[in-house]
Amino acid sequence: GDTIFAVSSGHGRCGVAVIRTSGPGSGGALRSLTGRPELPPPRVLALRRIRDPSTAETLDRGLIVWFPGPRSFTGEDCAELHVHGGPAVVSGVLRALGSLPGLRPAEPGEFTRRAFRRGKLDLTAAEGLGDLIHAETEAQRRQALRQMEGELGRLYQRWSETLTQALAHLEAYIDFSEDDNVEEEVLSQGQWRGSGHLVPAVAPCSMSLYSLPAVDATVRALEQEIGAHLQDGRRGELLRGGVHAVIAGPPNVGKSSLLNLLCQRPAAIVSPVAGTTRDVVEVALNVGGYPLVLSDTAGLRDATDPVEQEGVTRARDRVQQADLVLAVLDAAAVPPEPAGLGAALGSLLPPATATPCILVLNKADLLQRGEGTLLRDARAQGGPPTALLSCKTGEGLDQLLALLARQLARLCGDPLAGSPSLTQSRHSLHLGACVAALARYGRERDLALAAERLRLARRHLGRITGHVGAEDVLDIIFRDFCVGK
Repeated sequence: GDTIFAVSSGHGRCGVAVIRTSGPGSGGALRSLTGRPELPPPRVLALRRIRDPSTAETLDRGLIVWFPGPRSFTGEDCAELHVHGGPAVVSGVLRALGSLPGLRPAEPGEFTRRAFRRGKLDLTAAEGLGDLIHAETEAQRRQALRQMEGELGRLYQRWSETLTQALAHLEAYIDFSEDDNVEEEVLSQGQWRGSGHLVPAVAPCSMSLYSLPAVDATVRALEQEIGAHLQDGRRGELLRGGVHAVIAGPPNVGKSSLLNLLCQRPAAIVSPVAGTTRDVVEVALNVGGYPLVLSDTAGLRDATDPVEQEGVTRARDRVQQADLVLAVLDAAAVPPEPAGLGAALGSLLPPATATPCILVLNKADLLQRGEGTLLRDARAQGGPPTALLSCKTGEGLDQLLALLARQLARLCGDPLAGSPSLTQSRHSLHLGACVAALARYGRERDLALAAERLRLARRHLGRITGHVGAEDVLDIIFRDFCVGK
């Protein structure tokens, strides 16, 4: 029953600050701060003089908006005050709101939490809202907006409803199969048609799953669809958190120079002395609208200095964990024979690695042989995509950025195409448990245990969106089977 308030726009000095309230005291707070008994029309901006209710002192002259529940963001009565964004104005209005009985400052995320509790959005939409606030690239914005608008939640809700219907049919068959209230035709209902792998019960007292082909086919099809959804190469998670790319190579090939060139600032120390970089230097970039977290690492060699040895160890660990590797070699020092390039690249990457890689041949300005010959040799060996670059002159940077953007697009995918992608590790965790429960359903010989597997799978789906309840199953039973008719 509390009414909460907080600044909903950014903090600090700005042109306009938005202060929001939510709760039963929102209307009274507007009346107290404006000194008027009437509220403005719902969802219409109104210019008002905003006063301190205890002293009647004018704090500002701004716009107010009244959102009566349930047609508001939180589903409760809400109000917004659009005031000038100076720190003194904002703190004065917040202090005036805090002096009113029944009002208190909001906790972090409390407005969204109230919106979830009142069914205005599910957990996936709330996560999408948080991602949208923190989005730094175009691709992140598109994915977050799609999730906030409910596409991912609707997909999971559809699966949950399908599973709920299958569970309702199975439980109704267990409880009412001997009654006249359940017609035999209803057992053939289902969202999917087809025959599944059915295991008859051995015990005479257990009903056979063979008598419920539609339920079995539904569960099998759902298991395959969720399994395909899980096999997305972590596209959504990579797009949300950024693709972690590592610059790897021998000492003095220009790894730190490449980092500085890509981020357009001296983020790493550049020196002609081999082994200058000891620790990992990390920067966040926006390449082609995709987020990239780029790490510069120590040169890979057999070091004797203990500090450099630790740096090399950290570099190899980063390469093992990377989503993408930028392997840098000295173009002028690459052996002329075709096998030499492959051997130099193999010394940088873990054996039999499946991590995507881009080969960067740096110091092209020192190259004696023809550039076309070197690139042809690199491509003829079937190696990774290759870019010829001079960090000193900047020549080849555009080609490298285009190559990098294509690789990021391949890893992250198009956020607007196809089904929405997984964006959170907790989604993967619960969906994996859901698929495991559906797989165990097909191995159960007892209908009661099979129903428990479906119930467990449904519970994991409900935990993703925050919708978990037994009433849904009862609603399906009464709607489809007319129990007690």
